Amino acid sequence: MTDHSESIGIIANPVSGRDIRRVAARGGVSSAEDKRNRIARAVIGAVAAGAKHVVAMKEPFGIASGALADLPVDADLEILDIGARVDPRDTERAALAMRERGIRVVITLGGDGTNRTIARAWPQAVLVPMSTGTNNVFPSHVEPTVAGAAAGLVATNLVDLHLVAPQSKVIHLTLSDGSQDIALIDAATLANDFVGNRLPVDATNLRQLLVTTARPDTIGVSSIAGLHTICRADEDSAILVTCGSGGAPTNAPIAPGLYREVPVKGVQKVNLEEEVELFGPSTLAFDGDREHQISSDTPAIAVVRRDGPRVIDVSRALEAGASQGVFINR
Repeated sequence: MTDHSESIGIIANPVSGRDIRRVAARGGVSSAEDKRNRIARAVIGAVAAGAKHVVAMKEPFGIASGALADLPVDADLEILDIGARVDPRDTERAALAMRERGIRVVITLGGDGTNRTIARAWPQAVLVPMSTGTNNVFPSHVEPTVAGAAAGLVATNLVDLHLVAPQSKVIHLTLSDGSQDIALIDAATLANDFVGNRLPVDATNLRQLLVTTARPDTIGVSSIAGLHTICRADEDSAILVTCGSGGAPTNAPIAPGLYREVPVKGVQKVNLEEEVELFGPSTLAFDGDREHQISSDTPAIAVVRRDGPRVIDVSRALEAGASQGVFINR
């Protein structure tokens, strides 16, 4: 088997940034052409930092194949056919295939949900997540050229992975039937909702909100916590928000271009490994996606741990590379 230990993978969710939430709110649309352009820039950056092999997921829209076609770089560019069907399993299949090949760093194009799918399939992945989704707290709005360069520096061992790519926090959920699931940014219980609903959250339906990251400059339900307190990605804690009638009205940007008043009854810090009960009857939403129901009989149990994918800090990686003169030809 070919050694892919210094290779870079690219997983682009072709439907990210294009769902019904663009109609219900005012989120930007990420077109296939925009994604192709981002991938091309990221690959150019990666090769400039030393990458010699890039593997990108094939899908029916031809995003990756269009991006890599005739790209003038000195590297082996490969399109990986995982039998994409334009469903959420495509991302999972691509992640598993890249893990099997031993690919060292994966650049992702998507939102919190896309990266959650990868984290669920491949918890040990090393990621450079670029925003193209609806909820974009986990990925960053980084310029693809330098994001690719950061990925290249790590993939080729020119900078120390452990210094530039900390592990992410993950919310681990255990449901009443014993099944388990994860969230990267937020887990919310919603009254009067249903599994599969893609519309923005009705603020009056929020009951509990557990977040790994709380900042006032984000979009989505995690911003509710961030308007009351700060919990950064590098802090070993989480925040639990309790909502409902009688709470302090908090005007929060729960979707792009959509502020709503959320009644917040309480905000508390939660330590890593501390169990939190999430009560029903309610719908449980992970990183914006409603996927489970909680009955009134048995609560779901949530625990936050720092055992998720490593996320490359682009600025830190490039500073480390520059300090070693990686980009200076002598």
